[in-house]
Amino acid sequence: MKKVIHSDKAPKAIGPYSQAIQAGNMLFISGQIPVNPETGTIPEGIEAQTEQVLKNVKAILDEAGYTFADVVKTTCLLSDMANFKPMNEVYAKYYSSEAPARAAFAVKTLPMNVLVEIETIAVK
Repeated sequence: MKKVIHSDKAPKAIGPYSQAIQAGNMLFISGQIPVNPETGTIPEGIEAQTEQVLKNVKAILDEAGYTFADVVKTTCLLSDMANFKPMNEVYAKYYSSEAPARAAFAVKTLPMNVLVEIETIAVK
């Protein structure tokens, strides 16, 4: 059974996709970018952007009844691999133990010219 998950505490989708889909005990969160859902603004700098992305992920996890401990896989998209280390330092605060499997790579351009986007898969 498939269920669409939506949180008003995360940015609205900017295209024809859902914030997340729950399928059985699995939660698939679309790539989140660092848009503040209250103001619509994007913070400056990779650290602040990574923090906002993970706040957005948390809002969706919360809405679906999951936590960061349930996350099994993430994909981190970066505008530049030079941003990997500072992104990783912020990311580590959210996954301090039993970190999920992860891929991280640079892409040419991200939506709204942000510096980072993270998609997430969680399982209960």
